[in-house]
Amino acid sequence: MELSYNEKIRLIEKMTEYVTPHRKQLFEQVIEFRTRHVTIVLENIFQPHNASAVLRSCDLTGIQDVHVIENYNTYTVNQDVALGASKWLSIMKYNTTDDNTPDTYASLRKRGYKIVATTPHLKSVSPDEIALEEKIALVFGTELTGLTPYAIENADEYMQVPMVGFTESYNISVSAALSLYTITQRLHRLEINWRLTPDEKADIMLQWLRNTINKSPACR
Repeated sequence: MELSYNEKIRLIEKMTEYVTPHRKQLFEQVIEFRTRHVTIVLENIFQPHNASAVLRSCDLTGIQDVHVIENYNTYTVNQDVALGASKWLSIMKYNTTDDNTPDTYASLRKRGYKIVATTPHLKSVSPDEIALEEKIALVFGTELTGLTPYAIENADEYMQVPMVGFTESYNISVSAALSLYTITQRLHRLEINWRLTPDEKADIMLQWLRNTINKSPACR
């Protein structure tokens, strides 16, 4: 049964008795910079190093949701690289069919997201230029082959990180880090409602508390 907002707050107050004051304060600081105004979509990412580095960048820039499309590659996280970032994020996987990209796009659009394919092969804007008034979902593909044709052709907009060298593109983890840092820094300066709702904050706080309390005291 879904808890009411007040019930969630009472549960949070009870659960915070089992974490250190420092951890409680850290949760309260971090939650204020979490956002769902920007989200990340990873299509067929299978290299554990890259997959893990992207999660770490999401956590450090305040991106809460990560959507993982597993069409023919399983998303594997290297915890030595992620440094535990996955337990602070909301990760949604799409892997019920042979081609999960259409369902992912449909789900994101129902949530109000504009789909932005990150690719150097089409006319695109930079992270400095992309409009942020609407919610955006940044879609990243594999380092070897990039995004699938469907992911590119059915996007609403295209974005790439500017380059001045001979190499065709940044690897995905670097591209994601540069894009997210630039976009979230811009987002924080805009007078738009990019923060989580009180109810979203409560849900995420409960997620973080459960993950912390289930660990040993040394991990708190």
